[in-house]
Amino acid sequence: MKKHFIILCWLLSFPVMAEVKDIDNNTLQSLLKEKVTIVDIRTSEEWKETGIIEGSYLLTFFDKNGRYNIEKWVKDLEQIVKKDQPVILICRTGNRTLPVSDLLDKKVGYQTVYNVKKGIMNWIKAAKPIVKAP
Repeated sequence: MKKHFIILCWLLSFPVMAEVKDIDNNTLQSLLKEKVTIVDIRTSEEWKETGIIEGSYLLTFFDKNGRYNIEKWVKDLEQIVKKDQPVILICRTGNRTLPVSDLLDKKVGYQTVYNVKKGIMNWIKAAKPIVKAP
């Protein structure tokens, strides 16, 4: 968790480009109906444990030891969604997506980034649909 805080502090030192929009389940559901791209940044173990939201792109950011490769991850993300297209990020509880959302906004230049505030666990708690992870 301390690593995430350090990343966040570093990211906040950059000038604001756009704005990360924290969203709840209702807004998430609306955006999914509009076909906005959703990227699940959890690990494969987590996807298998809980399932995923149908249509999610599975792109791990932090590995199980908290390590990451920003350059590779951003390059992979750009194959999924371009900087001028909106993107939704989801993780387990919203703690990992917050610094990653800020990274996309402030450092990488994504124009519209949605952060699912309470993550997949809140989605599941609300009995929203999930599917088995591949």
